[in-house]
Amino acid sequence: MTFALPDPATEFGARVARKLREDMIAWVTSVDRTGTPQPAPVWFLWEDDTVLFYSRPTAKRLERLKANPRTSVNLNDDGLGKEVLVLTGDLAVDESAPPAHRHEAFTAKYGELAARTFGTNEKFAELYSVALVFRPDHLRGH
Repeated sequence: MTFALPDPATEFGARVARKLREDMIAWVTSVDRTGTPQPAPVWFLWEDDTVLFYSRPTAKRLERLKANPRTSVNLNDDGLGKEVLVLTGDLAVDESAPPAHRHEAFTAKYGELAARTFGTNEKFAELYSVALVFRPDHLRGH
């Protein structure tokens, strides 16, 4: 069965679409070799029904995904326990993705923040040089 987001004409579907488009931080959780969940905040981009983010090449999540690609992506709630969204699926390295500073949609969303935080978009792309793609197969939330 192919994964599909809820209908954006519904209240829940509209909220899901908005959060995936506008939220600035997602929490990516992989599981280490002892079975302990390891959440980490990331800058992300929802495109083509996937979540794209960039990782440092030394990040432990790269080791973990080789052993177990099952991952969750959680979006922050509204601060009161509402608007909770949890996607589950598989995470993989995306060799075809351009570097962050050359990815137009990623730069449109994070370019100013990357420049403020790292000095330049190129510096962010140098530090976070591994593109990862998360392909969801389930969504839960409210």
